[in-house]
Amino acid sequence: MKTNLPIIENIKAIRTRIEKACIQSKRDVSDVQLLLATKTVSPKKIKIALTNNEYLIGENKIQEVKEKYAALKPIPHEKHFIGHLQSNKIKEILKYGVTCIQSLDRLSLAEKLQKRLLYEDKHIDVFIQINTSAEESKFGVSPDHTIDLIKKTASFDRIHIKGLMTIGLFSDDKEKVRACFQLLKQLQQKIISENIPNVSMKEISMGMSGDLEIAIEEGATIIRVGTAIFGERAYPDSYYWNENIDNNVIQ
Repeated sequence: MKTNLPIIENIKAIRTRIEKACIQSKRDVSDVQLLLATKTVSPKKIKIALTNNEYLIGENKIQEVKEKYAALKPIPHEKHFIGHLQSNKIKEILKYGVTCIQSLDRLSLAEKLQKRLLYEDKHIDVFIQINTSAEESKFGVSPDHTIDLIKKTASFDRIHIKGLMTIGLFSDDKEKVRACFQLLKQLQQKIISENIPNVSMKEISMGMSGDLEIAIEEGATIIRVGTAIFGERAYPDSYYWNENIDNNVIQ
């Protein structure tokens, strides 16, 4: 039982941080979901969280989704895909219980996803991933091309756009980080004003262990936290989001 305690206590600490940030921002704590970012985290550790009132997890790699599927299937939970999705992995995304892709960032992916969904007679929720930091190392559609991508993707009846996601800037400069989150919120409001059919802008997925308070202040509805719950990984978060690195699963 002792090995369970750090994860349980860490979840409590994160929940407390979320609650305090919501109070500070005059927001209802029920409006902010905690997503457990489980990249490189073993099923054993994930189970500890899921059996202690957590429900939503997010994976970055299809290989990890597959490897953990059988072990986690008996435990009620919802699984989002939050990493870069290659079009040749769409079939596996649909096979292993992913209910939402938070990282749709290009029309070619949407087209192939729609085709596969039609073939399997399925539907899926998606968030549009935006590159708010303008870094070449980050995936995501540019802010200037976001509405065009959304309008075109919205024509696909099997794909349901539910919100936006961003990684934001990895920086100790809080105001630079805040600017990324403010940009995402501004885009959300602009998209809402467009009143595009088949598009919901209820969700904003942004903020991680180090900047969740800023994200909540700027309107996040989903916070993605891994390190502060499961402990430090072999590599920093920036490693897993860098498209220029061959970041295969770290054992």
